This record gives sequence, structure tokens and C-alpha cells, in this order.
Amino acid sequence: MRIAMWSGPRNLSTAMMYAFGNRADFAVVDEPFYAAYLAQTGLAHPMRDAILAAQPQDPQTVISALLGPVPGGKPHFYQKHMTQHMLPLIPRDWLAQMRHVFLIRHPARVIASFAAKYDGLTLSDIGFAQQTELYDQMRSEGAAPLVIDSYDIRQDPEAMLRRLCAALSLEWDPAMLCWPAGGHKDDGVWAPHWYGAVHRSTGFAGPEGELPHLSGALAKLAEAAMPHYQRLYAERI
Repeated sequence: MRIAMWSGPRNLSTAMMYAFGNRADFAVVDEPFYAAYLAQTGLAHPMRDAILAAQPQDPQTVISALLGPVPGGKPHFYQKHMTQHMLPLIPRDWLAQMRHVFLIRHPARVIASFAAKYDGLTLSDIGFAQQTELYDQMRSEGAAPLVIDSYDIRQDPEAMLRRLCAALSLEWDPAMLCWPAGGHKDDGVWAPHWYGAVHRSTGFAGPEGELPHLSGALAKLAEAAMPHYQRLYAERI
């Protein structure tokens, strides 16, 4: 099985990659289209030059690897994808060969976390519009994508991961609930900038508290993202 997990940034996505990566039957890959995205957009993300050097910039080369032999000869392949990376010039014909899961998080939480590390956020940076667009495309093509909310996972990791595995027809593995501190061998080269908290972790963080307060441009950004979040929230498992 090849699982494409779709989220925006700052959305429990690395912890979910670690959960699947701690299973003996899964290989994982971390944001394989990141270099292609930076090459096409010209965005000045942190560690841009290192990312461009570390990954293929040609989308078709990335796709060939995603569809090719699973690393390590494992039975299953977990692919952590950012929805904002799927630019119009990146082909989508490969999507039919994946099982798709959409990982969502309340916009206020995403924006508060991302804005602490990146200035000048726009709606396209945080992936909400792209997430609903991809979800609707897959539904229109007859796929049955799943939706899971990061808030629910942090409330009860075992219950939600068991539910996700059942929906994917995967056997439950308690190894998904914990992982070694210090990161994963398949972390992207950008990990030193973004993954500090999850590198210190050995499992999912506890339940999230109250929503953060946003003001000004960040509050308006959250308001613009909310309809996309609510659209998928209604479909969550």
C-alpha cells in the first residue's frame, strides 16, 4: 500500500510520519516535492539552497520514485505531502495509484505556529485551499480519501490511529504511538529549522488547549482559511 498523507504546514504531519515510520512494515518519505515547489515558485524559504541541492527538482523524477520500488523492500510506503507543493505544472496522473488521507488542523493553530517561523504568510502558503481542491478532485475521480483532524489525534492518539488503520485495512501496530527522540533517518534536510519540537518528542503531544488569539492580517488569513477547514472537518473519520 502507498499512502499519500496530505496536509498544510505545522499540522502534526511530521509526528504522523514518525508514527508510520516506526512500523517495521513501512518506508516513509518526507515532502518529496519540496525542491520542485521552490524551483517553480522562487520562494525564499529557510534553507532554500540546501533543499534544492538535496532533492530532485524535476517533478517527473519525484513521481517515478513515488511509484517505484518501495525503499528497503518494505510492504508499504507512507508519503508525507504538503498540499501547497502541488502546483499547476506538477502532474497528477499518479494520484490514482495511492490511498489518500487528508490531515487537517484548525487554521488559527496552523497560522500561529507557522507565523512564528515565517513572515508574510498568505493563503497559498498554508495549503487550505489546495487541500479542498485536491480532496474534491479525488472524490470526483471516484477515490475515497479519508480525513483526520490533528486535534482528535492529540486528544486520543491510540483511538484515532486505530480508527485510521482500520479505515485503511491495515493491521494495528502499537509501535505507532512512540518513536526514538532525535528525529528520523528520512527527515528532510530542512529538519533543523522546522522539527525541533518533534525531535525532542518520543510520542504525540497531549491534548491541545484553547485556540490561539490572532489579530490583524493573521486573523483575516484564518478567516479566509476557515471555509476550507470546515469543508473537510465535516468529512473527518
